Amino acid sequence: MLKQRVITAIVLLAILLPALFYKTPVPFCALALLMIAAGAWEWGRLNTFGSMGSLGLAALSVLACGLSWYGGLLEKPLPLLWAVAGAAWVLAGGWLLRSGVAGWSHIPKALRLAGGLVALWLAWLAIAQARVMGVEFLLSVLVLVWVADIFAYFAGRSFGGRFSKGKLAPSISPGKSWEGVWGGMAGVVALALAWSFWGGDTLYRQLTQRHGMALMLLAVIFLAAMSVVGDLVESLVKRSAGVKDSSGLLPGHGGVLDRVDALLPTLPLAMMLVTL
Repeated sequence: MLKQRVITAIVLLAILLPALFYKTPVPFCALALLMIAAGAWEWGRLNTFGSMGSLGLAALSVLACGLSWYGGLLEKPLPLLWAVAGAAWVLAGGWLLRSGVAGWSHIPKALRLAGGLVALWLAWLAIAQARVMGVEFLLSVLVLVWVADIFAYFAGRSFGGRFSKGKLAPSISPGKSWEGVWGGMAGVVALALAWSFWGGDTLYRQLTQRHGMALMLLAVIFLAAMSVVGDLVESLVKRSAGVKDSSGLLPGHGGVLDRVDALLPTLPLAMMLVTL
């Protein structure tokens, strides 16, 4: 399993890094579109849409992203869209986690499919716009999510259950602890402070210039919390479907949704915060 994970990670990096650092955003945006299409296919399968239906959902995601690209949305400021998307993620994410695994099956199938498609389209549009804004800006958002996940893992392994009485969401993801969440938040605060002093056109610099250092730190803590929400929502859907991974597309890593779940809310919310 470890060998598979390492080989898959090396292959992905060999594809991702040249696209990310290419002189124009086109290759990276195209690669991101391909990943989103794979995520849409997985979403259809997780919601029992069948093979052809899942492929149709993937095609719809390509169409939605392609039309957005053709229409020039990657270069346009979209503060209203990001505000609505951010509010929807906060409200819907909270409601879904409160309803739990049992509540997912009570949501009409058409609404589940449409909601997933919209979430994936928004994530693609956000990551594409972030790349247009600059490689360093995009990396500052991606690294925030990765640092939150890494610090949460090690904090949970080291301190899980020592300071809190219960698990974070035992019926959805039994392994996650409150200590892990706090560790992830501490990690992104350290990252934001360090990168702010280092300089560069990053999410942290833009937030500090617009809102000040204190609100910037609150914003990154909020983003870290919402990355956990994205992770838990995907875990909820998988548990409802009775599967461990969203698919086997990435050997050793599961599926595309398993790798991007925390980014789905974080990317639109980051765009919301820098356009407010």
